[in-house]
This record gives sequence, structure tokens and C-alpha cells, in this order.
Amino acid sequence: MTRITIIKLNKPVKRDINAELQWLGYSLGLFSPRDKDKSCFRIFIELLKSAKQGTSLSSDEIGEKLDLTRGTIIHHINRLMDSGLVVHERKKYMLRVEKLSSLVEELEKDLERTTKNLREVAEDIDSWLGL
Repeated sequence: MTRITIIKLNKPVKRDINAELQWLGYSLGLFSPRDKDKSCFRIFIELLKSAKQGTSLSSDEIGEKLDLTRGTIIHHINRLMDSGLVVHERKKYMLRVEKLSSLVEELEKDLERTTKNLREVAEDIDSWLGL
């Protein structure tokens, strides 16, 4: 199961990579104001850096880089995997694609498939109800 959340937020007015990365994550429902030390954001950034290098990271490697507990890392990695942004291969984690623009394109495809299925089921239900 993939959980796709999209939150409509105003884009940052000032062009700043950090602000835009945070906006992207908040818009995709990845980051939460409850995450005071921005652990999920920091994990996402490490995965983004590793994607740029064409590598993947273990939870231990992420923990070393960010000084986070394994439990914190696994919690946030699971959320990122639930959203479909991160995949797990050979005990390592990586972004689903190498570029953020490709990631958004993949999410669009996921949304299109999901809404198509929703529409088909809604039409079936309407038909059964004689609507």
C-alpha cells in the first residue's frame, strides 16, 4: 500500500533551496511540525544526496551521518516508504528515483492510477444504486 498525501501550501516567496525542499516535503505530507529536530527532513536530505551519487544508505549509515537513533531513522524511513518515495533494497534505502522532478512525475502517475480506480468503483456503485 502506498499512502499519497498532498497538502496545499503556499510556495515559499523567497527562492531558497532549504525552504523549497521543506515546502516540497510538507506539501507531500512527509514532514510534521511535531518533528522538532527535523529528523525526517534530515533523513530525506541524506537520501537525496546519496541518490545524486547513485548510492543507497543503510539505517546505520544514516544514523552515523545524522547522529539519530536507529528507532528514529526506521520510524521516518517507514513513513517515506509508505509514501512511495523511498525503496528498500539489500538492507539499504534509496529514493525511488534519482531526481526530485522524476519523483513528482512518478507520484503523478500513482495518483492517476488511484483516481482511475476510484472513478471505476464509484461508477459501479452508482450503477448498482441506480444512479
